Amino acid sequence: MIHLVADFNPGKPNPRTPEAAPALSPDTLSILQQKTVQSVLQFVVTLGVCPYLMPGVGVPLRYRTEFGAVVQDVVCLDAIPSATRRLYTSCRVLLNVAQHASLGSLIFCRHFGDIAAGLCQMGFCPTKRKPLKPEEEVLTEEERALSRKALRNILDQVYQPLAVRELLILQGRPPQSCTDVKTQVRCRAPAWLRRLCGQLLSERLLRPSGVQAVVRGILEGAGEIPENDMVPGTILVTEEEVSRCIDDIYKVYVVGNEPLTVLMDSLLPVLGVLFSLYCFTNQSVSHIRSLCQEILLWILGKLERKKAIASLKGFAGLDRSAPSLHSLCQFRAATQGGIMITIKEAICDEDEALYQKVSSEQCQIEHLGDLLSHCQECGLAGDFFIFCMKELTHVAMENEAELKTEPFSSKSLLELEQHQTLLVESQEQKLLVLQLMAVLCKRMSEQIFTNITQMVDFVAATLQRACANLAHQTESTMESQTLSMSMGLVAVMLGGAVQLKSSDFAVLKQLLPLLEKVSNTYPDPIIQELAVDLHITISTHGAFSSEAVSMAAQSTLNKKDPEGKLEEQQQRYTDVSHSHLKQQNHEKSNQTGLKSSAPLIPQEVSEPSATVNQKSGSITTEKLQEVLLSAYDPQIPTRAAALRTLSRWIEQREARALEVQEKLLKIFLENLEHDDTFVYLSAIQGIALLSDAYPEKILLGLLAQYDSSKDKHTPETRMKVGEVLMRIVRALGDMVSKYREPLIHTFLRGARDPDSAHRASSLSNLGELCQRLDFLLGSVVHEVTACLIAVAKTDHEVQVRRAAIHVIVLLLRGLSQKATEVLRDVLKDLYHLLKHVVRLEPDDVARLHAQLALEELDGIMRNFLFPPQKLEKKIVVLP
Repeated sequence: MIHLVADFNPGKPNPRTPEAAPALSPDTLSILQQKTVQSVLQFVVTLGVCPYLMPGVGVPLRYRTEFGAVVQDVVCLDAIPSATRRLYTSCRVLLNVAQHASLGSLIFCRHFGDIAAGLCQMGFCPTKRKPLKPEEEVLTEEERALSRKALRNILDQVYQPLAVRELLILQGRPPQSCTDVKTQVRCRAPAWLRRLCGQLLSERLLRPSGVQAVVRGILEGAGEIPENDMVPGTILVTEEEVSRCIDDIYKVYVVGNEPLTVLMDSLLPVLGVLFSLYCFTNQSVSHIRSLCQEILLWILGKLERKKAIASLKGFAGLDRSAPSLHSLCQFRAATQGGIMITIKEAICDEDEALYQKVSSEQCQIEHLGDLLSHCQECGLAGDFFIFCMKELTHVAMENEAELKTEPFSSKSLLELEQHQTLLVESQEQKLLVLQLMAVLCKRMSEQIFTNITQMVDFVAATLQRACANLAHQTESTMESQTLSMSMGLVAVMLGGAVQLKSSDFAVLKQLLPLLEKVSNTYPDPIIQELAVDLHITISTHGAFSSEAVSMAAQSTLNKKDPEGKLEEQQQRYTDVSHSHLKQQNHEKSNQTGLKSSAPLIPQEVSEPSATVNQKSGSITTEKLQEVLLSAYDPQIPTRAAALRTLSRWIEQREARALEVQEKLLKIFLENLEHDDTFVYLSAIQGIALLSDAYPEKILLGLLAQYDSSKDKHTPETRMKVGEVLMRIVRALGDMVSKYREPLIHTFLRGARDPDSAHRASSLSNLGELCQRLDFLLGSVVHEVTACLIAVAKTDHEVQVRRAAIHVIVLLLRGLSQKATEVLRDVLKDLYHLLKHVVRLEPDDVARLHAQLALEELDGIMRNFLFPPQKLEKKIVVLP
């Protein structure tokens, strides 16, 4: 027994048992005690508060219960103490009791309106005259002030929608014609009470989340219509209300044209209903059809692409959780050309219900195709088409055997029912995807894809579906033709139908894993070979292109024009292009005249001859070596022309030129030290273009060379490198923020260089850089300010001090009204520095710069403190 006791290990106690629950506080009331307290409170309010309220203040007691009417008749208002004194005593006692947490919730949840009415009457009701004697005064001024303070305290403590609702009840309804005495008694609240409630409601509205509290206070008191009381054909929303609602949405969103996140998010829950209304108006004649269409197009164009795609999924029925019109409601045409919402009649016939459901889904998909036909330019139609392609791939990859893993005999009735429901939903989803793809292919034009990314996503979806079919061994002739066409489109892009940039090749590299998988697994040797060649061409950025890629591109283009009309038109186009190129002195010999904004799917102007001409104009190795040797020619014109030629090849992203980027950089840097202006300016341009292609590799090396001592490079060379850096900064644009730290630190170190010319150059470059960074300066603004103050006050060279003051002028002039935000922490220091320079600087030019900076600062602060009043009237012409 001793061993058994020693080995006994009791289990862990269950924390969910009643015994394990934490103990309640001592002042917690039980259910019976709460009922007792509520009964006592009801007696106190009924006998001590409600009978002493003035007519029109609060809801009269006689209209609440029969017992209340008896109490109202029995109470004697003339007895001592006075009615107001009784009311004051009752309210004060209730407020004292309500300070207890457990009792306060019971008092304010049920009797807040009566207590608030009593406090309003005691604190704000005007008195007829001032009493002659103190003993005749019912309430002292101190007691009235305490009532007003107590009213505002409880209004701040309670649930704000409850406070709004009770204040609205106290305020009463607007004046109406009253026919009987009973209605006349309840018609209007006193004028002072209406004004007071209006003021208090305005205060509730202006509080944080005040609008939400007001809306909840109004809507939470509204009831619901039981489904049993819904008679088919009952009008829920009239024609006027629907038309006014659509018109208001159109004015607020489309006419206002303010794509604020809050506004767009507020419209998302009703987009499904708007689309259903749009579909219904397309089936008949209605004046709100165009408004619905413009609202939908506006919101789809302004939304983030992911949210827009999610909304389109809901429109198509692919997302069952998307909000839509209630199943018991329907749209009906009204007499004035509008739409009204009524109760739908129940359909008992299952076949009829199925037919209406299928026809409704077909109608919605058709109208969705019409809507997307207007969204091709913004790229939304292309993105949604690619999404449907990926959904089609998922359908192909879905394994039906997963839903049939167990025999029916081993399942319960509930499991069988759930199994059948899953099968039906899966089949419905597949049919919807196939139906949607058919409609989109029918309605969308060839301009559906507007950029390289969409084209690559389309090809990737096709390749993924092909790989999925290979995994399931369902490869067919149609799939093989689709795969060949998609790979042919890639060959057309690589063949020169569009001018590809380095960023485009980065997008195309997404296809490399899929192309490798196709080349290893696809049974057709022709497609295998084409996949391998495309893989090599994309990897080398077009430097290598086999004959198979050219043949695939030409075959794809020929399928666009089987009758041979293309060749004649292309010949005319080529002749015109050659004449234009001669006028341009062969500066754009490798271009075919195609605009970069043309659609990625080639039209009748993107032909094989254009592709051949472009490939024939590419540089050869011998030509590149010849130009590289000419860059060291002693003749200045020859050397400058060679540098210009190399710059043009870099700008055109010639693959052979970019392969020797390090040699090109060395050539440009060596020619940077040349004394001739034409030569070193050509070298500056070449380095800037090379940095645009490889900013991370070039920029850091240039910064190190700029930051080096004058023993390694002459001051003139360092200043030329500074000019290159500024050209790179201008070319980078907003991307300069990525290299903010090394640039600013290099220029700050240059401001302390022993050479005065280099210090002035660094400060000038620093000013232009800060002017372009704007809000991205961040904490560096303190370092920059400290540097400028130190240089302007202590540097011995006048040229450097001028440069420091000029940096401040550039900052204030470039930032303009944004200076109060970007420079808010250092604006005072800059102002003191400028005043110091104006008073004590001996150099006239530096003082002039400081005076100009002070004038800029004066204008900025005047506009900040006294913004200009624009007296203008906006006139909007509604359709």
